[in-house]
Amino acid sequence: MVDWVLKHIPSESKPAILEIGSGNGALLFALVEGGYDPEAIVGIDYSSDAVQLARLVGAGKGCQGVRFKVCDFLREEVPPAPRPGERWDLVLDKGTFDAIALGEREEDGRSPAAHYPERVVRLLKDGGFFLITSCNFTEEELKSAFTQHGVGLVYHSRVQHPTFTFGGRSGSMYATVAFQKPNAIS
Repeated sequence: MVDWVLKHIPSESKPAILEIGSGNGALLFALVEGGYDPEAIVGIDYSSDAVQLARLVGAGKGCQGVRFKVCDFLREEVPPAPRPGERWDLVLDKGTFDAIALGEREEDGRSPAAHYPERVVRLLKDGGFFLITSCNFTEEELKSAFTQHGVGLVYHSRVQHPTFTFGGRSGSMYATVAFQKPNAIS
């Protein structure tokens, strides 16, 4: 994920970066090491213990500028982007969509993950990117979830992972896919 970000969103552009389900903060700290402004980076996680750990790890790495907030992505307001009035340039997810999809079904039988794509779109600025890694969904399933049904994202690119062959079919253990929110039409 870090390599994709380095290639497609230069640190010089000072992007506002949000990670949904940041856990111990390792991905965000790697971005700081890659030259991204820690003051423009926020990690959210529903677990207060994970947020506390990320803050401790960040302090040990000299990355105190990265902010971590306790936030249930589907039920609570996400912290605003660092620049007033702006939205996020990049939203990252490395497994949170997977975890949400495993949650208890709603009364109508829908997965709680059905609400996830529309929430992501609302956070992104026009032209912003959403980069997701999943071990539960294929690239095609992610494309379907984030580009269809009026979600408003378009497929941008993918990260190639090592493949394996089983039963005459090739596949990968992970899918990492990038989507972009189109610019508004004037």
